[in-house]
Amino acid sequence: MTTKAEGPGSRDPATAGAAGHGGQRTPIVWQVLSALLLLAMGGIHLALIFQWASGLLGVLFGLNAIGGLVLAIAMLAARRRLLRLASSLSLLFMAGTLLALVLALTAGPFGITERLSTPLVVPTLVVESIGTVVLAITTALMFRMRRED
Repeated sequence: MTTKAEGPGSRDPATAGAAGHGGQRTPIVWQVLSALLLLAMGGIHLALIFQWASGLLGVLFGLNAIGGLVLAIAMLAARRRLLRLASSLSLLFMAGTLLALVLALTAGPFGITERLSTPLVVPTLVVESIGTVVLAITTALMFRMRRED
């Protein structure tokens, strides 16, 4: 029985392309960055619960914290098709939280308004903006590798 060597033809996005990059596993770097940014976003929402968020907003922030943790784990643990799904869902989740914050800063939907002077608003904008870009790149990599299979 022979085994197929990992490399450009690998079906695992976490290791595919490793031979073409001097042994570097570029996709895993993007997965780890994505997971760290998801954890940072979730951590910020958790911190806000302890600082001032309560009621419905506190519940929503709690769900964001849990969602960030679950998706970060999925970004590191999932393989193949599930990794593409985790990456896509993470991108939508991060972009959605960024959009919600931008709307709260501008339009104030549902009576929820924010100001740039509110604690952690600026760091949240930075983390979620960078997170959206990193997750977009990660998702594109996962789907590009699918075509190369």
